[in-house]
Formats: sequence, structure tokens, C-alpha cells
Amino acid sequence: MPPRVPGPQGLSIFSLCLRPATARSAPTLQPLVQKANLSQDEKKKLRKQQPYKWAQIQARKAVKVERQDEIKKARVASWGSPIHGIPTPFVESFDSAGQEPVSKYLYKTNEKGEREPVPLPTTPGMLNHHLTKQELDEALATAYQLGKPLENTNRVLVDSVTEAQELKEHEERHRRATIALERITSLDNANAKSRKIVNIRRCVETLGRHNTDTFLRPKPRAPGLPEREVLQRGGPDTGSSEVQIAILTSKIRVLAKIFEGPYGHRDKHNRRNLQLLLHRRQKLLKYMERKERGSERWQNMLQTLGLTEATWKKQIVL
Repeated sequence: MPPRVPGPQGLSIFSLCLRPATARSAPTLQPLVQKANLSQDEKKKLRKQQPYKWAQIQARKAVKVERQDEIKKARVASWGSPIHGIPTPFVESFDSAGQEPVSKYLYKTNEKGEREPVPLPTTPGMLNHHLTKQELDEALATAYQLGKPLENTNRVLVDSVTEAQELKEHEERHRRATIALERITSLDNANAKSRKIVNIRRCVETLGRHNTDTFLRPKPRAPGLPEREVLQRGGPDTGSSEVQIAILTSKIRVLAKIFEGPYGHRDKHNRRNLQLLLHRRQKLLKYMERKERGSERWQNMLQTLGLTEATWKKQIVL
């Protein structure tokens, strides 16, 4: 117990307690940290005492918030949709199987400031029922020769009026048959299954490595590793990752249009099918990113299909 010293007689309640002095704390070497946020009282005081400084603070804050909003909007725009990414003309051409020459949804601004539709890639040589334009023309030419009236070698017994009439009737029948076959083989009158088959062929021709290897360089090998041997392909490339991703994208677009329709929320079956296709494409994209990231083949696929990080990063929930 520390000793107590009694006070004077008149101040009986006062007494002095002698305690040992506490050791002073060592001076800190840390720099003083100034808080960025001001309290409400400090804000009120600053607003009243220094209005010019307060106005400068508010102006800097407004510029900073505006810049943050711009960065956020740009990030959201580049992120895209987990289903469609950022649609491109090639992806939109899936709706018509490459028959529509201009876009119905994508527009660009010309020099005069007017909006005009974006041209779409077309494949006029492909027809319905697994036919091509060349095959149809050859079949029509053969049919024309087979159905043409035979010419009589004895020109003395030939009636020129009757022969001209028969040839005219043959020309009319061939014209009608040609119109009928063009309507039958036109992709404008095809069903969804026929358009899907044509889109698969278009994906193979556009992104198949039997075509892209001629103008896209492969991913460079690590230093010290030998160059890969270039093998001769036996036919069109239908199994590479970019072709399978493009085929899945064409199927996803068809199901997404149904799901996003007025009664799509009721279609539970197609909702599940859409999720399965999205997750299958996500796995292929992750695999290709790991194998081909930074290569020309990877960049060409993303630019052609308009796929963004939203299509393979994070969880996709409908």
C-alpha cells in the first residue's frame, strides 16, 4: 500500500496518496494517418467556415463518381450476356441459315449520322434437303434434256407448227418445275431441323481447321520444344473445339429465342436443355482457353461468335 499523508485539520476529507509514477510510453514512430472520410460535424464545420474548399471537394467527388460510372458501364457492356455474349453478324445469320443479306437487329451509324442495318454473311449455295445450288442446276439441266421432245430426222414429214407448239409446252412445263423445285429447296421455307443442318455445315466451313490453318498461325511452342508435326487431314474438320462451340452456339440461339419469348418461362423442358447446352459450351471454352489462350485461333473464334467472359466465367444461372 502506498503511504497516505494526512491533510490540515480543517480539511479532514482531504488526504494525499503517494503512488509511484507510471512509466511513459515510448514515442511511436508510425506516421500520422489522416482519415479520408470526414464526420458529419467536420463536414458541417467545413461547409460553414470554408465554403470555397467545400465546393472544390464536391466538384472533385462529382468527377470521380462520373468516371466510376463510365468504367462500370464499359465493364458491363464488355462483359456481355452469359447466353449470347455480344451478338455478331455471323451469329445472327443463324436465324435464316445464311439467307438474309442484312440484319434485323444490328445497326451501325454512317457518316451522315443515320442508322443503317449491318450486312450479314450469306451462303447462297446451300439449299434444303442436303442439296447445293450446283446440284440443283445440274439436275434441272438433265431433266430439261430428258423431257425435251425428240427431233424427227425426216424433216419432210415434220409439221413445223406442231413441233414449235410441243417445244413451247415443254419450255412452260420446265419453267413451272423449276419454280416448284426452287420453292421446295429454298431455306426460307425450311423447318428448324433443316436450318440446323445447314448452320452446322456453315460452322464447319467457317471455323474448321481444314480452312483456318491456311491463314491462322498455331499457338507458339515453349522455348526448347520441337515444332508440332502438321498432319494431312482426311476431310473437313468437325471435331475441333471451335467448331463444336460454334455448333452449340447455333443451338443455344434457337432455344434462347423460345425461352425469351412471351411463354418461355413455362417451358421447363427447354429451360433445362438450354442450361445443359450452356454448361457444355462453358466446359469447351474453359478447355480451349487453357490450351489456346492468346493464339490467333482463340481470338478468331471469339470475334466470329461474339463470346465474352460471361459465357465461360462464373456460374451461369437462368
